[in-house]
Amino acid sequence: MILGVVILCLAPVAALAGEPLRIESTIDAMGSTYTIVAYGEDRLRLESAVEESFEEVRRLDNLLSNYKPTSEWSRVNRDAAAGPVSVSLELFGLLERCQRYSRISEGAFDITVGPLVKLWGFYKGSGRLPHRAEIRTVMARIGYGKVQLDGRNRTVRFLKEGVELDPGGIGKGYAVDRIVEILKNNGIKAALVSAAGSTIYGLGAPPSQDGWRVKLRHPVKENEYVGEVTLKDLSMSTSGTSEKFFRAAGKIYSHIFDPRTGFPAQGMLSVSVTAPKALDSEAWAKPVFVNGRGWAQKNKPGNFRVFLCEDRLEIACAWLQ
Repeated sequence: MILGVVILCLAPVAALAGEPLRIESTIDAMGSTYTIVAYGEDRLRLESAVEESFEEVRRLDNLLSNYKPTSEWSRVNRDAAAGPVSVSLELFGLLERCQRYSRISEGAFDITVGPLVKLWGFYKGSGRLPHRAEIRTVMARIGYGKVQLDGRNRTVRFLKEGVELDPGGIGKGYAVDRIVEILKNNGIKAALVSAAGSTIYGLGAPPSQDGWRVKLRHPVKENEYVGEVTLKDLSMSTSGTSEKFFRAAGKIYSHIFDPRTGFPAQGMLSVSVTAPKALDSEAWAKPVFVNGRGWAQKNKPGNFRVFLCEDRLEIACAWLQ
């Protein structure tokens, strides 16, 4: 199942007389598929904006990938336990925001979950059930407090051997925001940017529409939907158990962890968050999934919306009021 959403009411590729031109293009990078649908009057401008956007995604892949040993992110993971590692202003700013998300979410968002992801078999794999002793051992290396950021010298240091950062909670959102910025700078007023269908941004609106209409998929039943939202200059990110999971001893274990326990979070099947920035919607979807309805009710910013599908006797899906 493709996680998250289905986009409705996209015009055909060939424009009718008097209608804006439409182009659609896709790239695979950062472990995801990025798609841009854009409308405009000038085909060369559209194609140039999309190509510039994809060049940016390739650049970010070289910055943030934990699969590429030469990336700046991998260099931090490799060297920061031995001593402070100087990083670019861009990466330092992103890590600062991650630390802030961790504090606000009471530790439910935490980019040090990398060792847990590997232990549970979700790094390049489909999952496995580890022994509790293994989890206890790995938990000694988990926790955003073990990452020391020095703003004066712009360095990153790990306070414990074996700490490892995972960009999975923020990479797609950051890339989508950068794409949107590039499209705007090129004069594109209507576009949809999607990262693997789980983080999307609706810029402006397609022709004859008031925004980009999006249907939310049922978290369990294929080809069924549980909600709809219209995105206009707005992002939405979805986290759900259907993306990566396995079954063991009659129980479902997903790739979304509670970093404070070392176990996959329970109680939710999917969470969708809308926010002005994709980085925020992606980062917020995880702690809402982990902490649940009550926490989201008290802590979500006023300009965010949250759609929950809770794992009850009967699956309950609704917008948080």
